[in-house]
Formats: sequence, C-alpha cells, structure tokens
Amino acid sequence: MKQIAATLVVALAVIGATRAAHAQTGKPVTIVDANLVTEADLAKLPHMNAALAKAVTAKRPFKTIKDLDNALSSLTKEQRTELYAKLFVPINLNTATDEEILLIPGVGNRMLREFKEYRPYTALAQFHREIGKYVDNTELARLEQYVFVPIQK
Repeated sequence: MKQIAATLVVALAVIGATRAAHAQTGKPVTIVDANLVTEADLAKLPHMNAALAKAVTAKRPFKTIKDLDNALSSLTKEQRTELYAKLFVPINLNTATDEEILLIPGVGNRMLREFKEYRPYTALAQFHREIGKYVDNTELARLEQYVFVPIQK
C-alpha cells in the first residue's frame, strides 16, 4: 500500500511539473495545490480531518477546482471558502468558468468581470498589469496563486 501511495505522489508531482512546464503559474503564498499536498498535511487544514483527507486524496487528480469543490461537498460553503484560503486547484485564466473564478476567496462579481475582461491572457505579466489596476500588490500576489496562463505555442 505504501508503494502505491509513493507511486501516486510521484505521478502527481509529474502532472504538476508538466502543467508548470506548459503554463505560467502563480507563486504559492498562502495555498497549496490540492493535487500535490500530502494526505497528512491535507488533514491539518481548516475543516479537514484524517477521514476526509483520505477520501479527497482518493479522488485525485482534480482537473478543476469544481472537481475539488464537489469532493468537499460534505463541508458547508463557508467551510469550503475558508479552506480555499489554504488549498486550491489553480484555474486557467482563459477558460475558467464564472463559478470557478468565484470560488477564489474574496472574489466577487466585480473582480470576476475584471478577470474576464482581459481574456485571452498571454502571460502572468498581463494579469499583473490589468488586475493590478484594481488591487494592491499584496492582493495581487494573493490572487495570482490561484491562477495560471497556458503558454501559447
């Protein structure tokens, strides 16, 4: 069983590295990627416990934050929002749905409009330039960790 778990961790790391190689990702400041966090570390996050962490890791990999949100459906919306300040599946700025963007803690309809107004994003520098018009550097760094921009070929 430990060998299977170790293999899964390696596979998830490769998935994460592959995504990073084909995308510009925000730097984690306060969150961890739900596909990469260990089960033990997941259990320590707000509103999580060993049983829920085990159930969540069994459903990985999560393709979208909505998939993670569905896996956490036993938590209230408020509990999930608090958890997403520590755990998330980064969203593609160019294809994320309204629902996915609104799962970012603190993002409301106004910021949703701003995120979508500047599509397509070609680089995180564009995200910084455009969204930086509306928020300070600390908030920009916080928001950046929830997103990625695919590298255009």
